Amino acid sequence: MAGLAPPSVSATCSAASRIDKGAVLRHISVMEGDSSAASARRAGRPLDEIETWIFDLDNTLYPASCRLFTEIEQRMAAFIMAELRLDHERAHALRRHFYTNHGTTLRGLMNEYGTEPTHFLDYVHEIDLSAVRADAALDAALTRLPGRKLVFTNATRRHAERVLARLELGHHFTEIHDIVACDYRPKPDPAIYADFVRRHGVEPDRAAMVEDMAKNLPPAAALGMTTIWVTGGPHAQDDGHGDHIHHRIDALAPFLAAVPRRG
Repeated sequence: MAGLAPPSVSATCSAASRIDKGAVLRHISVMEGDSSAASARRAGRPLDEIETWIFDLDNTLYPASCRLFTEIEQRMAAFIMAELRLDHERAHALRRHFYTNHGTTLRGLMNEYGTEPTHFLDYVHEIDLSAVRADAALDAALTRLPGRKLVFTNATRRHAERVLARLELGHHFTEIHDIVACDYRPKPDPAIYADFVRRHGVEPDRAAMVEDMAKNLPPAAALGMTTIWVTGGPHAQDDGHGDHIHHRIDALAPFLAAVPRRG
């Protein structure tokens, strides 16, 4: 049986002449645009183009050397000892279990024991803040930094207000989005990031998120935010590698002070 004859050169050339060259160029342009967008996501937006700055609170706006979180952890363990009648060692083990499996001690207590959240939050955040001092360098850096500034924290509004008052930085922030606003769901639950963006009218691709916990940054990066990890905190074991971390810094004030001015 005879095979099909291949198309003639002239027929092939004729078919080629009918290809929409404009469509090809548009397709190439889209591919290049996709590649550029992916590259931009990996690098983050230039900092002088950021319009909204989102800051974690604890160990971010003040240095981890203040050791407030150590006191909070001790009070968490004390709460568990009293509520669940455990000894000190078992209480700390359970606290670590909650953190690993539920994101926060509170969420673990709520999910596994039905704990009422307000009592727990009021107790663990009633701490001595004398180690937190006014930060003139950070005040100056925030003053010259253009754009809105918001606090997004797994703590309570009252705790955030007390810390910001000690730092003398409260006037810089237009909103505090706390654990209550998140319906007690902690970072890094992706759903609360989406809700945060919606409620505060944030354009993610023109926003930057600053955190001391690297594990809280992937949902922000997935939305298109530029991410900044403040290293050296008590959660140094977090994975700070990968495309979801755009900037790694040791200290916040000098980093913000070096952000180029717009225009």
